Formats: sequence, C-alpha cells, structure tokens
Amino acid sequence: MTNKRIDLHMHSLFSDGEVLPSELARRAYVLGHSDIAITDHVDYYNINNIVHIQDAIDDINSNWDINVILGVEITHVPPSSIKPLAIKARELGAKIVVVHGETLSEPVIEGTNHAAAMCPEVDIIGHPGLISEEDAILAKENDIALEISCRAGHCLGNGHVADIASKVGNYVVVDTDTHAPGDLVSFDKAYNIALGAGLSKEEAKKAVVDNPKHVLKKHDLI
Repeated sequence: MTNKRIDLHMHSLFSDGEVLPSELARRAYVLGHSDIAITDHVDYYNINNIVHIQDAIDDINSNWDINVILGVEITHVPPSSIKPLAIKARELGAKIVVVHGETLSEPVIEGTNHAAAMCPEVDIIGHPGLISEEDAILAKENDIALEISCRAGHCLGNGHVADIASKVGNYVVVDTDTHAPGDLVSFDKAYNIALGAGLSKEEAKKAVVDNPKHVLKKHDLI
C-alpha cells in the first residue's frame, strides 16, 4: 500500500516521551506520515501547560509537509474528572482528546472506559482493554473511536477490541502511543497490526485510512 500514515496518539518531552515535538514530527514525516497528534498525558496538574507546545507545532506546520495537531491524553484520573478535563482541554486549544483506557497492562481505574464513552468531547478511547459491549455502544453513539494499539502491553487487548467494535458497529483506529523513536511504525506495519487484531482486509484499511480521517474531519483538521 502507498497511503500516508495518520497517527493520533503520540507523546513528546512535555510528558513522558523521549523527544521534542520537532523530532517526533521529523521522524514521522520520514516514515511517510501525513498527520500526527501530539497527545501528551494530562491531569489537573499540568493541563494548563499544554499551550506551551503550540509554538513548536506552529513552526513545524509552517515549514514541513506534515500536519501536526495539538492533543491530550487524559490519564489515570478519577472517571468523574474525565468530562471536565476534556472540556478544559478543548478550551485550551486541544483538537484531539484521547482518554487512557482500561489497558490490561496498567492499573487504570475501573469505570474509566465508561466515563470516556459517555463524553462527546472525547475522540478516542486509547487501548481500552476488555471494554464491555455496553461501553462500546455508548462510544459509538458519541462518535468515539476505539483504539487498536501498536504499543507493547497495551496491544494485549487488541483482539477483544476489534471483535467488540465489529460486533456493535463502532469504528477503530490504529495508533502507536509513541514514547520513543522506535515506537513509530510505517503504514504497512499499522495495517498488519490491524489484521493481526482480527480485522478483515477491508476493516483494516478503514482502521488506518478512513477512520483516522473521520476523526480529523470532525474538527475540520483536514
């Protein structure tokens, strides 16, 4: 395949990533990405500081042929805090809002997937682990994507997520949750990860092409 890669879940030095936004964008560009969202971890401690990387994003977008988008990943917060944090993130300029879902590899608070699925301000439930059918339906009703993760540990729930999403008719996106340079993947690798999760060839292509574009189009980002 020769499509450009879209990845809507990445981290920079602003939270626990290893590289600056500029290096992250450069490495993504060389790998054939057209669009990336820098979605650093936030809670009430640091959410007001997300605007500090906007200048770097503006500089990148002015000089390189890649669309870099300011986002957040609301992470390990009480479920009741997800909606107000998502609203605040939007007010501060975040265009993509990811919620750190109930991955099998971390002790995420039970009820996080449910709270995220009920929140229309959320775009993606990241690595939602063993998400319930009920919450997948709620996410669908609120136009929230479920994530197929390329990241070690978080990927353990990919098969379940793909199966539940197909069952209820919700859509999935393939993201890397990049923290280090080696976490980035090519379009073909992302497509194969979608196939490995159990998606059909048609579903896998949608997961890496059409569905990420849908998230961007919701906010007039492409």
